[in-house]
Amino acid sequence: MLIVMKQDATADEIAAVVTIINTMGYEARPMPGRQRTTVGLVGNDGRVDASTIEGMAGVAEIIHVSKPYKQVSREWKAESTRIALPDGTTIGDREVVVMAGPCSVESEEQILAAARAVKAAGATVLRGGAFKPRSSPYAFQGLARRGLELLDLAREETGLLIVTEAMDTEGLEAVAEVADIIQIGARSMQNYPLLKACGKLRKPILLKRGLAATITELLLSAEYILAEGNTNVMLCERGIRSFDTTTRNLFDVAAIPVVHSLSHLPIIADPSHGTGHRDMVPPMARAAVAAGADGLLVEVHPNPERAMSDGAQSLFPDQFERMMREVGAIADVIGRSLATVGSAV
Repeated sequence: MLIVMKQDATADEIAAVVTIINTMGYEARPMPGRQRTTVGLVGNDGRVDASTIEGMAGVAEIIHVSKPYKQVSREWKAESTRIALPDGTTIGDREVVVMAGPCSVESEEQILAAARAVKAAGATVLRGGAFKPRSSPYAFQGLARRGLELLDLAREETGLLIVTEAMDTEGLEAVAEVADIIQIGARSMQNYPLLKACGKLRKPILLKRGLAATITELLLSAEYILAEGNTNVMLCERGIRSFDTTTRNLFDVAAIPVVHSLSHLPIIADPSHGTGHRDMVPPMARAAVAAGADGLLVEVHPNPERAMSDGAQSLFPDQFERMMREVGAIADVIGRSLATVGSAV
């Protein structure tokens, strides 16, 4: 439920609405806007007597949020969320933020070479997995804490921010100490204890769509994080399973404008996992930017043929450089631009 205050509502009138909501046993979240303040009622179990609030001084109207997800919806917040990163870059505004790097951190030499290459091509965030959830228990699982140390080293040398995955609540603290953006992978999209733990942090969270998840399920997973108080959430379309084996997954480009229509959260596109083939990554990256993606998550490796994971979908540095020129041109056409390292909006 949203309580929309009048434009001339006083601070005392807003405080009175907050007090009555708390008295009723729910949580009140005031959200100042450009013209007026709205107060969100969190935890509505369907028994709230709206008439108690409706007649209070300063209240303009009450809006019942119809979607199963509440705080994630456009009904709750009409303005698009903008997530400020530590270096001044903003996700969800005019700039398209490109996150790039290898699937997994393999060695100091490899991650530093990847970081230098993606920075030179124009990326602003370095991606790389220290902890790697794999389908096979015998596949390379990442360097764990050593991988985090190497990501920190790459950030120190290049100035790139870091996005890396947390797999469980036990490892979340260690990841949070290093990551500028914490990634929740597709296999963890419905790991609700992990989502709740992320909600207690205030760091940006990149939440990937599950392998067979609907858009509604993705938004409900994001709701778990927002319900705990962390509004710095960006979604990620990374492809879903289909019956066609030509590509690794079905990259759902339509999900990008659909999410923008349903939710105020930014959405990132991952054409690497979405296709599974490096020659398909650049065209899908171009399509994603044209569709309105707020960022790209792309796998780039100094030597993909020797990659310990996802080599077939990882771009060579020269391919990535060419792709950046192409997506930059498309961003310009639709009135956007690629973010640069340390750019502030």
